[in-house]
Amino acid sequence: MSETPYRYTAELAGRIEVAWQDRWAERGTYHAPNPAGPWADPEGVAAHPGGHLLVLDMFPYPSGAGLHVGHPLGYIATDVYARYHRMLGKNVLHCLGYDAFGLPAEQYAVQTGQHPRKTTEENITIMARQLRRLGLGHDDRRSIRTIDPEYYRWTQWIFLQIFNSWYDHDAPREDGGTGRARPIEDLVEQYRSGARALPADDGRGWDDLSDVERAGILDSQRLVQSVRATVNWCPGLGTVLANEEVTNEGRSDRGNFPVFKRELRQWVMRITEYADRLADDLDRVDWPEKVKTMQRNWIGRSQGARVTFPVARTADDLPVDPGTPGIEVFTTRPDTLFGATFMVLAPEHPLVDTLVPEGGWPEGTRDAWTGGAATPAEAVAAYRSAAAARTDLERQAEGRTKTGVFTGGWATNPVTGTRIPVFVADYVLMGYGTGAIMAVPAQDQRDWDFATAYDLPIIRTVQPSEGHDGSTAFTGDGPAVNSSNDEISLDGLGVAEAKARIIPWLEEKGLGEGAVTYKLRDWLFARQRYWGEPFPVLFDDDGIAYGVPDDQLPVLLPDVPDYSPKTYDPDDADSEPEPPLARDQDWVTVETDLGDGRGVRRFRRDTNVMPQWAGSCWYYLRYLDPENGAALVDPENESYWMGPREQPVEGAPAGTRDPGGVDLYVGGVEHAVLHLLYARFWHKVLHDLGHLSSDEPFRTYFSQGYIQAPAFLDRRGQYVEAKEVQEGLDDDGHPAFTWQGEPVTREFGKIGKSLKNMVSPDEMYAEFGADTFRLYEMGLGPLEQSKPWDTRAVVGPQRFLQRLWRNVVDEETGALVVTDSPLDDATSRVLHRTIDAVRTDYAGLGFNTAIARLTELNNALTKLDGGVPREAAEAIVLMVAPLAPHIAEELWSRLGHEESLVHAPFPVADPALLVDDTVTCVVQVKGKVKDRLEVPSDITEDALRELALASEKVQAALPGGVRTVIVRAPKLVNVVPA
Repeated sequence: MSETPYRYTAELAGRIEVAWQDRWAERGTYHAPNPAGPWADPEGVAAHPGGHLLVLDMFPYPSGAGLHVGHPLGYIATDVYARYHRMLGKNVLHCLGYDAFGLPAEQYAVQTGQHPRKTTEENITIMARQLRRLGLGHDDRRSIRTIDPEYYRWTQWIFLQIFNSWYDHDAPREDGGTGRARPIEDLVEQYRSGARALPADDGRGWDDLSDVERAGILDSQRLVQSVRATVNWCPGLGTVLANEEVTNEGRSDRGNFPVFKRELRQWVMRITEYADRLADDLDRVDWPEKVKTMQRNWIGRSQGARVTFPVARTADDLPVDPGTPGIEVFTTRPDTLFGATFMVLAPEHPLVDTLVPEGGWPEGTRDAWTGGAATPAEAVAAYRSAAAARTDLERQAEGRTKTGVFTGGWATNPVTGTRIPVFVADYVLMGYGTGAIMAVPAQDQRDWDFATAYDLPIIRTVQPSEGHDGSTAFTGDGPAVNSSNDEISLDGLGVAEAKARIIPWLEEKGLGEGAVTYKLRDWLFARQRYWGEPFPVLFDDDGIAYGVPDDQLPVLLPDVPDYSPKTYDPDDADSEPEPPLARDQDWVTVETDLGDGRGVRRFRRDTNVMPQWAGSCWYYLRYLDPENGAALVDPENESYWMGPREQPVEGAPAGTRDPGGVDLYVGGVEHAVLHLLYARFWHKVLHDLGHLSSDEPFRTYFSQGYIQAPAFLDRRGQYVEAKEVQEGLDDDGHPAFTWQGEPVTREFGKIGKSLKNMVSPDEMYAEFGADTFRLYEMGLGPLEQSKPWDTRAVVGPQRFLQRLWRNVVDEETGALVVTDSPLDDATSRVLHRTIDAVRTDYAGLGFNTAIARLTELNNALTKLDGGVPREAAEAIVLMVAPLAPHIAEELWSRLGHEESLVHAPFPVADPALLVDDTVTCVVQVKGKVKDRLEVPSDITEDALRELALASEKVQAALPGGVRTVIVRAPKLVNVVPA
C-alpha cells in the first residue's frame, strides 16, 4: 500500500503524541487542585461534582537501563483508570516520583567511579523522558525524589516522631480498642507525677535520677531503640543487609558476596507493638485475599502458652535448684505437653553455655547424640560454628535433614516430671519465638524424624484416626491420650477442650501462662553505607541520644571523598563495618544548641544511614502537598484526599470504620509484604500522634501481573542477550535458536536485566507509537495475571487505531469523513451496549475486555455504508480516550472541539437501548427441554403460554393433554402433562 499523507503510521502517531504531550504540559491539564496550601483552589475543588480520587503506583527505582516494557504495565493501567474517572467529573490526583536512595545506586557508582547522585539523577532523566513519552496524565508539579533534601527532611522528621513516641497499651483508641502511640513527653509526665511507677523502686523520683538513668528508662520504651542485634553482615559490601537482600545460598543478592550473622548495634523500629492492629485491620481494606494472607503469615500471630521447663545440669541433679534458669518455650499445642520427650535450642540461645557440662559426656548419653565429639563442649562448639555459616533460609529449608547435637544438659517435663535431653539444632532460630522448642515427635513429623534418627522416645498424646498405620506422626485432631498426672487429666478431650483445661492449670502451678506470639520481628533500620538518609540523632559524651530539633532539619548527607565499602577481607565474618560517613569527622562532630536550656554542647552524629525502605514508606503523603514547607502535609489536604469515608470497604465486618487511604494503589506482589507492612506501620504511628485522619495508607490495593518474554541460555547455563539470538529451524523442522553461531535453549521469564531479555519502550514508540503500545499492554489479558510479550502481535492494536482513524479522517486529504446522519436502530443498540459494558470494564480494571468491546464496535462502524455518523464517532473517540489518549485528543480536535476531552463527559448508555428485542424462551415438558422459542422481550404471560402450547415439539410430548402450565415470561415455560 502506497504511503498517503494522513495515514496513521508510527511517524504520524509520534508527531501527534509529542504535540499533545507538550500541550498538556503547557496547559497544566492534569494539575489537580487542593483545598488548602500553596495550590489551594477551593473553586476548582468545588467544580468536580463527582468528588475526588487518589490513584497511585508503587514508587519506581531509577535504573541505569531505564524502563523495559514490563514496567509501564501498572502505570498505564492506573492512567486509564484515572482518565476514566476524570471524565466522570472527579478531581483526580495521579502522580509519580522516584525512590532514589539505596544500595544499587551506590554500588553502581563505586564500580564506575562516579558519585551516586550524578548517576541517579541521570537515570531519573532517562526514566522521566520515557514516562512522558508514554502520555501518562500525571500532575507533574507533584513529582518527588527521595534524594532531595526538602523531601528527606520530612523522612527525618517522621523518624523523630517515631523516636519520640512510645506505645501505651492502655490508651483508648477511636475504634474502641486500646493501645496507641503517644508522645514520649506524656510518659515523662507520668513518671514525674507518680502516675506510673519507676522501674527501680528505690524511693527516688523522676527528677532525682541522673540523665543517663532517665535516658535508659525512656530508651527502653521508645518506638525506635538503639540495641545490639543479630544481623546479616556482608563484609564484601561493607553493610548490613535485610533478609530479602540475601540469597538462599547465604550470599548478597547484589555482588554475590558471603553474608554472615553478626551482632552489631542497630536502630530498631518496634513494629511488633503494632502486630495485632496490622493483622486485624487487614479486614478493613480492599486488598486481594492472597496479599492479606501473605501479610498475616508474615505477622504470624499464634495463640498458645509459654511454658517453663526446669533445667538440670546432669542426669543426677534432680530435683532442680529453684534458682536455676528454666527453658521457656512458646507452644500452640500445650495440650501435647505430656508427649514432650526432648527439647531443642537454637545455637545462639544464651542457655546453651549454661547447659554444657565440663568434662566428658554425662551418664545416659547415647552414641547418636554426640556427633562423634569427645565432649559436649567440643560437639556444641563445632555445631555452632557450622550453623553460623548458614542463613536462616538454609537452616529452615524444606526437605533439609534436621541435625543437632546433645548439649549434655537435661530439662524436666513440667507435667510429667520426666527428665528429657536438651539438644542444640540449627533448624530452631533465635529470632522466632523464644529460640527453644519442646519436641513432641508423635504429633509433629519434623520432631518424629529427629526422634527416629537420634533414638529418642515417642509418646502419643492424640489418638490417631482410623487408618493411620503408626509409622509417622499424627498431626490431625483427635481425643487426648496418655495425658494425665495425679492432678489433671486431658484424656478423652478434643484439642480445644484440652487446651482450655491445661493452660489454667499451668498458670495455677506457676509453670506457664496463656500467651500470644508473633513471627514478626522488630525492624532493623540502619545500614553501614553512604547513599541513604542520615539519621537526625545526636549523641552526647554519655551516649545519650537526642533528636535533632525540627528547625535544624534536614541533616544533609555530606559529600565524602570515599564512599566505597571498607571490606578488609570480604570472606571474614569478624571484619568490622566502617560506615563511609565516619570518614568525615568534621561532619560527625558537631557543636549545637538543642534548645533544651543547656546551651551549646558537643555531640557526635550517627554514621549509619536509613535503609531504602525509609523514603518509600510515606511518599504517597508528600504527593498531596509537596510544596508545603511548614508541615508534612496540610491536614485539610490529607483529609480531603485520604480521609475516611462514610461507608467501609465492601466485605468489611459489620460496624467497621472506614480506614481511609489511597483510593487505588497498584504495584507488584513482590512488594506486597514488606513495603506495604512498613508503610502501614509508619502511617498508624502518624495517625496515633494526630498527624493524619486516615489510619491505613492504601484503602484499595491491586497487584498487577508480570510481562514475560523469551530468555535464552547457552551451554554453560548463562543467559545471553535475547536480541542477539537468531531463530531458525532444525533438521526436523522444529524451531531452533542460536547465539553467535552456538545453539541456545529458550525459556520464558519475567522481563528484566537478569534474564537479558529486556525490550525498551523506546523501541515501541519508534515502531508503533505510544498509543499502540498502551493498547497492546492493556489488551494482553487480565491485569492481575502474568502474560507473554510478543512484539509481532503489537500490529493488532495498531490496526485497530488505524481503522478508528480512517472512520474519522480521510487518509488522502485529512478531511473529516463523518456524517451528520442519524444512527440506525441496530447501530444505536450496539453503541449503547458497548458504552454500558465499557463503563463497567473501566470501573473494574477490566481493560482487556473493554478493548475487545471497542474493537467490535469499531469494526461495526467500519462496515457502515455512507460513513460513520458523528454521534457514533464522537462516542467511540471518548471511550477510547482513557486507553489511547493522544489519537483520541487529535480526533476530538478534528471533530471540531476546541477543549481537551480529558474532562469531557464519558458517554452514558440509554437504558432503553440495553433491553434485548428478543430473548430465547426455553419450553420444558416434565422438566425436560422440548423446544426453544425466540420471543419479544416484553411478551405477556398469556401470549407466551399460547406460543409454547402451539409448538409442534411440545404437542408431540403431550399425548394425554395438559394438566398445568407454569409461565416465567419471557425466558421459561414449564408444561406438566395430564
